[in-house]
Amino acid sequence: MKDYYKVLGISKNATLEEIKKTYRQLALKYHPDRNKGNKEAEEKFKEINEAYAVLSDPEKRRQYDTFGAEGFRQRFSQEDIFQGFDIGDLLRDSGFSTSDIFSALFGGGKRRGFRHTTFTGPFGQYTTGDEGSNFGDYFTRGGAGPSKGRDVVHDLTITLEEAARGTERSISIRGDGRVEQISVKIPPGIDTGKKLRIAGKGERGAGGGPFGDLYVRVRVQDHPHFRREGDDIYIDREINFSEAALGTTIEVATLNGVKSVKIPPGTSGNTKLRLKGEGIPHLKGRGKGDAYVRIFVRVPKKLTSKQRKLIKVLAKENL
Repeated sequence: MKDYYKVLGISKNATLEEIKKTYRQLALKYHPDRNKGNKEAEEKFKEINEAYAVLSDPEKRRQYDTFGAEGFRQRFSQEDIFQGFDIGDLLRDSGFSTSDIFSALFGGGKRRGFRHTTFTGPFGQYTTGDEGSNFGDYFTRGGAGPSKGRDVVHDLTITLEEAARGTERSISIRGDGRVEQISVKIPPGIDTGKKLRIAGKGERGAGGGPFGDLYVRVRVQDHPHFRREGDDIYIDREINFSEAALGTTIEVATLNGVKSVKIPPGTSGNTKLRLKGEGIPHLKGRGKGDAYVRIFVRVPKKLTSKQRKLIKVLAKENL
């Protein structure tokens, strides 16, 4: 894990002015326009921008100092690190334009971040985000005049049942010296890593600019009995050898209640039986995934004398 203080060559007690001064010097030294074709300088330039994005932000720096490099990266993704990265004044002082630095950092002026999709679900209209597209307004460009406030990311953990059915949660957001309770509607089918956008609930803009947005980042808890893969659900069940050989009917708990599942005669271990439409709703379309019951044949570790005799009889019949 990177040590941001070492990347910038400063002490952990460095002031914000010292951080800015060091960053300016390093940005000028390693900017790709001054080191064309030098991949090492380009990587160094990316590192110092990442380090500055964290250490110049009081809250991110506090989190970094509290949890260390590894703990910080577990809590902050790449887009979180560069969210609200204010480089306008530094660019003017260094003689580079905004597009120059974005091009150097992300290639072709692109800024990686969230891919936003707006769709209408059973609870209303949603804007969700995935990692991989452009940051859009995530960078504050600086300069004179009003500017949009920083966006805020809030982590929310829900159960698999809530992810399947949809739910509504109340979260507390602190800002402007007060705590606001915000109701968040979670659409059915959401999965870990998805972000829900709530417009205007971020930080206050500078110079009378608009508020930033709130992004609720969802994490779906693991379930003790079900395993999710995409929109499908997998359920493990054990049956006896006699049930596998002769066939039977078992009761299986699903996300939609208990279902009767017919086990055909001659079922072998690791067989998967499909329950159509018993999985997770599709987030951006109609229908649901499926549930798969994976069958395991139970082999007893201990046998009674009667069971042993019966199995020996079966063995003589090549069973």
